[in-house]
Amino acid sequence: MTDNLITTDSTEGLVCAYALDGRGGGRQLGWADLEHIHDELVWIHVDFSHDRGRRWLTELSELDPNVIEALLSEESRPRTFEYDNGVLTVLRGVNTNPGEEVEDMVSIRIWMEPGRIISTRRRRLLSVKDIRDALESGHGPTSPGSFLADLSDRLGNRIGQAVENIEEALDQAEDGHAQPGYRVLLSQFRRKTARIRRYLSPQRDALDRLSRTRGDLFRADEIAMLQEQTNRMAHFIEELDLARERAMVLQEESLANLAAEQNSRMLVLSIVAAIFLPLAFFTGLMGMNVAGLPGLNYEGAFWVVVTLMFAAAGIILGYFKWKKWL
Repeated sequence: MTDNLITTDSTEGLVCAYALDGRGGGRQLGWADLEHIHDELVWIHVDFSHDRGRRWLTELSELDPNVIEALLSEESRPRTFEYDNGVLTVLRGVNTNPGEEVEDMVSIRIWMEPGRIISTRRRRLLSVKDIRDALESGHGPTSPGSFLADLSDRLGNRIGQAVENIEEALDQAEDGHAQPGYRVLLSQFRRKTARIRRYLSPQRDALDRLSRTRGDLFRADEIAMLQEQTNRMAHFIEELDLARERAMVLQEESLANLAAEQNSRMLVLSIVAAIFLPLAFFTGLMGMNVAGLPGLNYEGAFWVVVTLMFAAAGIILGYFKWKKWL
């Protein structure tokens, strides 16, 4: 077992760990290294779906039991809690994992205290990879506040892209009423916007509370960045509300068009039935096989009957025209 190596597949429960140098860079750490870190800001990202990650959190992290429970929670809504020695926050980002739905948002749980950042996950989040790449290139976070501001900004960028994709798809749907599956597509849009919005409203509140956090974890510029992310979440919520309303209007228009088409077809069928009903009665009456039927001995009787039938049809059509039913 190589404790001092970080594996990308997080088979040992440690997705990554860095000792931040305060200048944008960081030194990678392993499980064994965590026991010997002193007077350095450390970021530890744990996959709690692995036993070793859960064991480290519960036995070696020295965190409050309530914080540990929150970090290990399977399902959690975005929120922020202040403790005497730190801040716990839960955020969500859109799901960009292969084969997954974008609206099935992925959560990340973060504990911040002076000198240490602990984050946990169950599913992969690309925004975390972005921060790792930034640390490797020397342009990463330098403090707990900048870490959270950077993470929330990257989460917001991907959420914004997902919202923009929904709006573009709706624009295309508005020009494609005749496409097969159009109404199903609109239902999918409504479900997608509802599922994303479900988490954005509490995420906005969580970021707002972070920007009002007491203590010295956040500098003034970092608080300003968190306030900006709060405003972005509010904007995304408004855009999703608008997208949902647009999808509803399109669905209503589609249903109205469908009803109009059905009514038009029913009108044609009703007119045809109204024309042929008296004609069918007339032919049935004249076709009775009984004695005394008029015209049996008259050679021109057939044409008289046909003329009367066409006259009856013409009278019915004229009546419909006069009533403006045609």
